[in-house]
Formats: sequence, structure tokens, C-alpha cells
Amino acid sequence: MSKQYDKQFKEDAVQYYLEHKELGLKKCAENLAVSKTALGTWVKAAKENNGEVPVRGSGNYSSDEAKEIARLKKELRDTQDALQILKKAISILGN
Repeated sequence: MSKQYDKQFKEDAVQYYLEHKELGLKKCAENLAVSKTALGTWVKAAKENNGEVPVRGSGNYSSDEAKEIARLKKELRDTQDALQILKKAISILGN
């Protein structure tokens, strides 16, 4: 699984690259201990979004309530999946 970076880290990484362009993308990525591909993606995203790097996960929620709703929906899905598995196991063991 890939490492997850928060929005602030990504924006700081982009800023570092922009301030040290003479090092090149590869060396900047090495200095930040991230992949060249990741840094390149963040730089491109920042150019397209006025300096902001959009992130998946908690950084995309408009409020704490929206984040909590998403968490509860995921918990409900997980619970429903577990219930389906239990129902199948009962039907298999019951026969």
C-alpha cells in the first residue's frame, strides 16, 4: 500500500520544488523522500488548481459533519457486508 501524505505536506513539497527548480524534479523528490512521479503529479495538480494540491480522504470534506457522515456510511457498508457473510455461513452450516 502506498504512503498517504496530507495536503500540507504536498503543498510544501510543491513549494520546495518551485524554490529549487535548479535541482530538478528527481533530486527534489529524493530530498523529500517521495517518488518522482508523486512529486510531478502534485506539481501538475498545483498548477491546475491555483497552487492548491487536492487530496483524497479527509482533506476533501467540506465540514466535520460531512467527514463524519462519510465515516458512518463506510461503517454501515462494512457492517452490512459482515451481516451478509454471516447469513451465508449460517445457511452453509445449517444444511
